[in-house]
Amino acid sequence: MSQPESAVADAQAGGRAGESLAELAARHGLRRAIARPSMPAYLRQLWERRHFILTYATSRNVSKYSESALGQLWQVLTPLLNAAVYWLMFGVILAQSKKIDNYPAFLITGVMVFTFTQRTVTGGSKSISSNLSLIRALHFPRAALPLAYAIQELQLLGWSMGVLFVLVLITGVHITWLWLLVPVTLVLQLVFNVGASLFMARIGAFVRDMNQLLPFVLRTWLYASGVFYDISDKTKGLPAALRWALEFNPAAAYIKFMRDVLIYGHLPERWVWATCIFWAVFALIVGFWYFWRAEERYGRG
Repeated sequence: MSQPESAVADAQAGGRAGESLAELAARHGLRRAIARPSMPAYLRQLWERRHFILTYATSRNVSKYSESALGQLWQVLTPLLNAAVYWLMFGVILAQSKKIDNYPAFLITGVMVFTFTQRTVTGGSKSISSNLSLIRALHFPRAALPLAYAIQELQLLGWSMGVLFVLVLITGVHITWLWLLVPVTLVLQLVFNVGASLFMARIGAFVRDMNQLLPFVLRTWLYASGVFYDISDKTKGLPAALRWALEFNPAAAYIKFMRDVLIYGHLPERWVWATCIFWAVFALIVGFWYFWRAEERYGRG
């Protein structure tokens, strides 16, 4: 009699006295069909499905705006329209443009950089709950979904960065060798976004009200990230701890890094480098570990 048949026979016979089903399965070497793999095995599974992740991200980009007249152009128009509204409110009405040199470039850069993180986190939070039928039908590492959403936003970022370069040049900024550091900024931000997306994917999978709460959290994050104002200027006379907290904010750090190399033509300070690298590494490790811990629970219920 084979091992599974022996286990079934034992189960039907009631097994050993007082033995639980888990102990019975362990005695016969049986494992759960959807058990969480080890971390190395999980990483290997993700790598083996890299083509699926890329194809899924690309297909989502193609289909997302397929029914609109302007198509994927909306991915660029949306942050630009938001920037126009913010310029009217903060640049004209609140007169920030009089306090900050080249405020249009300052504002557009902040909006574009923050939008990259905002969209990735929002997509990641819905990546599990919006794909339950796929999760229940197929066996694959669930982290593939938030990763695909992050890659989707990275693909769209190419259009946004092209528009950003053009607009910055129109405002009078000159190209310097520091523009070569722009990809460094984006890679660090992407790593952070992936970690944050994985973290939010688990929360969004089990907290049903997260989709209603997240927009308020992101809006608060937007206002605290120096998108519309200079943090160092606005925190003058306030406790140093408040300024430190605002500048240590990951979104603010990536925005400052991008502004320094793209607009102001100088290397970011050491604390900016340290903050950007710290958040990228911290978010990826914690986010991936936190998501992986609940791998076997996704799609149940």
